[in-house]
Amino acid sequence: MRVVFMGTPDFAVPTLDNIIKHGHEVIAVVTQPDKAKGRSKTMQFTPVKELAVEHNIPVYQPLRIKADEEFINQLREMAPDVIVVIAFGQMLPQSVLDIPKYGCINVHGSLLPKYRGAAPIQWALIDGEEETGVTTMMMDIGCDTGDMLLKATTKITKQDTGGSLFDRLATMGADLLVETLEAAEKGTLIREKQGESETEYAKMFTKSSGIIDFNKDAAYIERLIRGLNPWPSAYTHLDGKTLKIWSADLVEGEAKGKVGEIVEVKKNELLVQTGNGILSLQEIQLEGKKRMTVDAFLRGYEVKAGTMLG
Repeated sequence: MRVVFMGTPDFAVPTLDNIIKHGHEVIAVVTQPDKAKGRSKTMQFTPVKELAVEHNIPVYQPLRIKADEEFINQLREMAPDVIVVIAFGQMLPQSVLDIPKYGCINVHGSLLPKYRGAAPIQWALIDGEEETGVTTMMMDIGCDTGDMLLKATTKITKQDTGGSLFDRLATMGADLLVETLEAAEKGTLIREKQGESETEYAKMFTKSSGIIDFNKDAAYIERLIRGLNPWPSAYTHLDGKTLKIWSADLVEGEAKGKVGEIVEVKKNELLVQTGNGILSLQEIQLEGKKRMTVDAFLRGYEVKAGTMLG
């Protein structure tokens, strides 16, 4: 197939790579504009652009496709068989959706119709779902509301973080998209409407999303910690400094103190009272310090039972 690929972050890279490896002709890559990074403000390519440049694929970076008639006309002239969209970062107008023969196909990081929106991978974990997956769908002008095509599922384990799920679903999505393209060519795709099914809208995270409310259940906070690892990370405050919490576990037992109180200090863990249950902090990072296990932290920093977090 003649493919125009639209995507931006790391999550989209395995899919583009898989399309190339399976012999499809990627005639253009469309990605978000380059951004300044770091203190030096050096302009940095998006991850998708880096791969496209490696393969000598033409790259386009329109600021707003909806308002760029010249670019939309360029797309028409390219005459793609299909436009593949994954984590692109812009909504497509109907004028673009109508261009390719096989339509615009999206790879979404959830089992639609649940978890439409920008951050489905993390929210499925945080909400305590037992499984998640990827869905390919035909795009329409709504937000993740198009007809569903194929799905692939995976269990969410107690060890999963937002990062581990991200990597696993990126690989699954790459395989599922190629399978979807093959079915489209054969004419065997079956479209399933989402209708008005209930959905949890997976809103985007910001740095402030990571602040821990110890009034919540310990089980929810533990999932929040895993879901926001590696970004934006879950955090609280200790002695006026930001304390990131990278891993924690649940501890059985009755309430021992006030919400947010460190009720016990052990060699390898700090036990914190929550609104329901006790949370054992196991890997933390105090502002200005490296990420480390609690036992390593306590060798250089004194923490006493009764200290309040938050």
